[in-house]
Amino acid sequence: MIGVVWNLLLGLAWVVLTGDFSGGNLLAGLVFGYLVLALIQPQVPALSGYAQRLPRLVRFVGFFLKELVMANFKVSYDIVTPPWYMKPGVIAMPLEARTEVEIAFVANLISLTPGTLSLDVSDDRRVLYIHAMFLDDEPALRRSLAELERRALALFR
Repeated sequence: MIGVVWNLLLGLAWVVLTGDFSGGNLLAGLVFGYLVLALIQPQVPALSGYAQRLPRLVRFVGFFLKELVMANFKVSYDIVTPPWYMKPGVIAMPLEARTEVEIAFVANLISLTPGTLSLDVSDDRRVLYIHAMFLDDEPALRRSLAELERRALALFR
């Protein structure tokens, strides 16, 4: 969190010092601030791990958009073709997420993906119940959801 605050302060300082109060200049200031913080990170313990979070976030967004597009194509194809290929069902997925924020984030990501819907979390918060529209290959679905959870948790940890 300290890294984000410092990055914003450096970005705003860039805008003030250059005198150009445009969005593009603020973005440039944020990029320069990020690079400065990445360079000084080894000397400042409070910034540990800050420079690694942005690349992880970019990779995650790319991964999630790819999964989102593929799921949309699969659901769209099933709707457009006359025989329906869906085999709906409910699975119980063990969670590696432990905090309420992590569990809510993973559950919402799963619900955002077409063809899957988070239904409930067990009382001990170790299992997430998921309704899947295409349950014909359950191991592949479990692997896909576990990969989504692993990448999502990498943003928090």
